Amino acid sequence: MRMLNHVLSRGTGVPVVLVHAFPVDHHMWDECAAEIVRQAEEEGLARPTIWAPDMPGAGSGPIPSVEESGGAADDGSYPRALDRMADAYVDMLRAAGYDRAIWVGLSMGGYLVLDVQRLHPDAVAGLALCDTKADADGPEAHASRLRIADEMEATGTREPVMHFAAANPMRDSTVKRSHEFIARMTGLIEAQDPKGVAWRERMAAGRPDLNDQLPLVTAPAAVVCGDKDPSSPPAVMRPIAEAMTGTSAAFTVIDDCGHFSAMEHPDELARPLVALIARVNTIEAMKEGGR
Repeated sequence: MRMLNHVLSRGTGVPVVLVHAFPVDHHMWDECAAEIVRQAEEEGLARPTIWAPDMPGAGSGPIPSVEESGGAADDGSYPRALDRMADAYVDMLRAAGYDRAIWVGLSMGGYLVLDVQRLHPDAVAGLALCDTKADADGPEAHASRLRIADEMEATGTREPVMHFAAANPMRDSTVKRSHEFIARMTGLIEAQDPKGVAWRERMAAGRPDLNDQLPLVTAPAAVVCGDKDPSSPPAVMRPIAEAMTGTSAAFTVIDDCGHFSAMEHPDELARPLVALIARVNTIEAMKEGGR
């Protein structure tokens, strides 16, 4: 399985790997990555190395075949695709000469980060889960993903996922209701290949429940969500942080923020991520000093 990596900052230390949400690509991290660099340098930290790979089928990334995805279930989901993708991310890391990274996943990106923890815990120097969940899809969500995948593959339309660019004036954050945000999100979605979006739907529909991984996290961790996130609100995200009994997971709620915290409040999301980088750097320095 092949992916396109994008180096947003060249620095020192273990890389920070930013894993994007559905249905967009790595560009959702552009402002947040710049804020991470700015705030890290403001805090006296070394400039971090930041990667933002595109998931398979995102942006201009190649769309895996059914065989490359590990095969399809009878209903059309890809139950082994998330594992294949996690392997590919870690292979990319090791091909660049690194053993570990700080993994940051937002929404669907969080599924990938937790699967890296499941399959390659030795590759995790730090972990951040943003606006995501550890549960597998329920029957209704599972069926909806497959219906959307079928429609997008058959018609080439992006319409089934354009609701991510819409705003609910009664529930969404101030930023998400703005014309600027709606226009940017619309552009990011329109830049996606419908077949690539469909692949991600089939991958996510087939993913396992990953709640059992939360107490196994031993690396420094951060859990972040927006107070107006409709699918991963504090009531969902706080128990995730509390379930990480093998580490100390810092929990942060961003005010007036919905599901796409990296785009809605990149400066506010950068703060707990820079704190996580600092924690990892301290541990890495102690390890180096003990050699």
